[in-house]
Amino acid sequence: MKIHQIMSGLVLVATAVLGAQQPNIVYILADDMGPGDVSCYNADGKFKTPNIDRMAREGMQFMDAHTSSSVCTPTRYGIMTGRYSWRTWLKEGVLGGHSDPIIEQGRETVASLMKKDGYSTALIGKWHLGMSWENDAPAKAKRVTAKYVKNPKIPVKNGPTTLGFDYYFGLTSSLDHDPHAYMENDQLLGELFLTQGGKKSDEMKKLGFPTGRPGWVAKGFKNENVLKDLAAKTDEWITAHKEDPFFVCMTLTSPHNPICPRPEFQGKSGIGPHGDFCIETDWAVGEVLKTLDRLGLAENTIVIFTSDNGTNGGAGIGEMQKLGHYSSWIYRGAKRSIFEGGHRMPFVVRWPEGIKAGSVDKQLICTTDLIATLAELSGQKLADKAGEDSVSFLPAMKGEAIPGEKDRLIVHHDSLGFYAARKGKWKLIMDYTQGKGEGAMKKQEPIKDATPTLLFDMDKDPGETVNLIQQYPEMAEALKKELAMVISNGRSTPGPKGVNDAPWPGETWHQIDALKEYM
Repeated sequence: MKIHQIMSGLVLVATAVLGAQQPNIVYILADDMGPGDVSCYNADGKFKTPNIDRMAREGMQFMDAHTSSSVCTPTRYGIMTGRYSWRTWLKEGVLGGHSDPIIEQGRETVASLMKKDGYSTALIGKWHLGMSWENDAPAKAKRVTAKYVKNPKIPVKNGPTTLGFDYYFGLTSSLDHDPHAYMENDQLLGELFLTQGGKKSDEMKKLGFPTGRPGWVAKGFKNENVLKDLAAKTDEWITAHKEDPFFVCMTLTSPHNPICPRPEFQGKSGIGPHGDFCIETDWAVGEVLKTLDRLGLAENTIVIFTSDNGTNGGAGIGEMQKLGHYSSWIYRGAKRSIFEGGHRMPFVVRWPEGIKAGSVDKQLICTTDLIATLAELSGQKLADKAGEDSVSFLPAMKGEAIPGEKDRLIVHHDSLGFYAARKGKWKLIMDYTQGKGEGAMKKQEPIKDATPTLLFDMDKDPGETVNLIQQYPEMAEALKKELAMVISNGRSTPGPKGVNDAPWPGETWHQIDALKEYM
């Protein structure tokens, strides 16, 4: 009798293990799409995003989700590594299309982590994290440009396929950066020629790149085809790996400049090209959902949608506001800004087998949290030198509290590399630059009682309108000390002290000057 009970128990355990299939994971990253550009957040917006809205209805909508930066490269570095980008040599700004890699070889990424759990991995879309090109640039050149790359057909090194991705197809940088060509794995595709002149030159305009930087161009490459091509390539790759557990990042180039919706989307929003491009971005999300439905994979596939930062001021924010559309929704600032509109993003997760449909979570999370979330999901433990600024939000997906969420300090930085720290309801902004570097939203109402250092109560004042530093100086001091500790320790999570890289030779890390007395 006892033997029979034991054997029955073993059979049940084995059945449970075999039945627990690894979920597939699709991470969709829009480029410059603020929370007001997604209709499940901004119900008063002037256009709809039905596919992202569908994800929210069938999954979970996060209301206090943030990027680690308000510009492209730093946010992407954080997503891939779970580490703040200012811990590298890049203390501000972004990389170019031919820049050296910012992710060092051997560092754990979300892709290398999932490969260890048997996943097939791919990145389809924008990279913008650098790679090693064969070039003759001077040793001290911070940015390798096209003129130093004599033969762009030589395979690159230290790109996505050396950092855990089995397959890569996409653009090395933003769509307005060169090379204006697709790369597959480690090599540019197409017949390439070198363009001259400056940004927005007549030559670039004649070639169909009105806002593009000169450099290497593939014959026949068209900006307006990119979203369609990325969606098709994602469908193709998922279909080819439908029998595997898979992890794919679809990193879109939209609605970032150049704003180039295809003809069938032009005029759809009623508020101009940016709105039209957002609608096409939503279409691309819908294509992924269709693929999963067609293959019968939707139930056990985690689909995440978010954006790398807020909407660009050059997208016509002012004109859209006149028409009643607010890309930053209820928030101050936009892309490049240290205010919420720069880094508080739409974040929607759908997983029918694991998430209650129509749920909403108000806990504080960051895009650096992906690697810790996937580690917990796959039952892996991150190494000491991995995911130093990453906290799993898997409990939130299950409807539970994230351990330590109320006591966690999250760091953001703007395009100039200046910091903000968020803990609970409090947000501290260091070195307020009076709009410099924000690139948008400069006509907002002034902040009441503004000072070089700002303190906001985000529960009562999500629009960041009233500076409370004079009323709560002790809170500001406490946040400064904790921010300084997070920087000095080389990590913001428990573990051995980490190391921050020195800035680029000849440059200084001046953004921490205001915190040095606390370090």
